[in-house]
Amino acid sequence: MGDCGSIVAGRAVPRAPEVGTVAHNEGVNDSIPVARATDHGFAKLMPDVDRKRAWLLTVDGAPQSYVDLDDPEYLEFEYARRLGHVLDTVAKAGRALDVVHLGGGALTLPRYVAATRPGSRQDVVEADGALLELVVGHLPLPEGAGIALHAADARAWIEAAPTASADVVVADVFGGSRVPAHLTSVEYAREAARVLRGDGVYLANLADAAPFAFLRAQLANFATEFAELALIAEPGVLRGRRFGNAVLVAAHHPVDTAALARRTASDAFPARVEHGPALWEFIGDARPVRDADAVPSPEPPDGAFGIG
Repeated sequence: MGDCGSIVAGRAVPRAPEVGTVAHNEGVNDSIPVARATDHGFAKLMPDVDRKRAWLLTVDGAPQSYVDLDDPEYLEFEYARRLGHVLDTVAKAGRALDVVHLGGGALTLPRYVAATRPGSRQDVVEADGALLELVVGHLPLPEGAGIALHAADARAWIEAAPTASADVVVADVFGGSRVPAHLTSVEYAREAARVLRGDGVYLANLADAAPFAFLRAQLANFATEFAELALIAEPGVLRGRRFGNAVLVAAHHPVDTAALARRTASDAFPARVEHGPALWEFIGDARPVRDADAVPSPEPPDGAFGIG
C-alpha cells in the first residue's frame, strides 16, 4: 500500500512533478456521494447533511479526512484539531510559513494553513496520485492557495528535499490503517530534521495502544534529532484504556506546551500534553529503530476506525 491520508480513531520514487498548485473551481455543484478505486484503495467522498459543502473522505471504509469548503478553519476530527493547535502556536499568528505535508487525504490541514496563514507556501506529498486527482477534482482548492501537490512516496520526497527548506513538516501518512515501516525509523527522523530550519517543528499523527512499543520507539527516534518533544493524546489513550491517535511534536527549541495544554483541554474531547520528565518516563527504555528493523505501526483492533 502507498502513502495515504490520516486514519482516525475517530515503492521509492524520485521527487515527482507537481500535480498542480491549485485545482479548477468546478465540480462541487451537487451533494452527491462519489466513490472510486484509486491507486492504493477504494475512496468515497460523502457529503455531510448537517453542513453545506462539507465532505468526509474514507478509504477502504476508514475515515481519512473531513473538509468544509466554506469554512476551512473548521476541523472536525480531534487529531486534526490538535495538529491545528500546534500549527497555530509555532509562530506569530498570521505569519506565512513554508510547510511540507506528508500524506494528503482531502487536504484538510493545507486548506487550514492557507486560511489562517495567508501567503504560506505548502507542498503536499501523496503517493496515491488518483486520490489526489479525486480530491482536487471534487473538492477544489481556492485560487491562489499556494498549495503544490506531488504524487510521490513520502520518504523518497523528503530525502530529495533541500536542507533547511521548511518551517513545519506534518506527517500524516497511513498505508491502509498503518504507518508504513519506512517512515518509522531513525534514518527517516534524521531526514525530516534535515529538511527543517533551525526553528522548525515536526508534527506526526500516530496511533497505538498499551504497552505503546511503537509510540515509545517513535519518540526515541526523534529524541536523537530534536532537543524538545511533546505528545498530545486523550487521557484514556495515554492510560492504555483504548487504541487511539497521538500527536508527536518535535523541535529544537522549547514548545509552548502551556498554550497547547489550554487549547487541547478546551476541545470537546479534551487531550493531555505530555512533555519534560513525564514524557521521558513514558519513553522509558525504548531505543531508536533503524531501517533494517523498522515495522509498520500496529494493526488497529476491529472497529477502531469504522464509521456509522
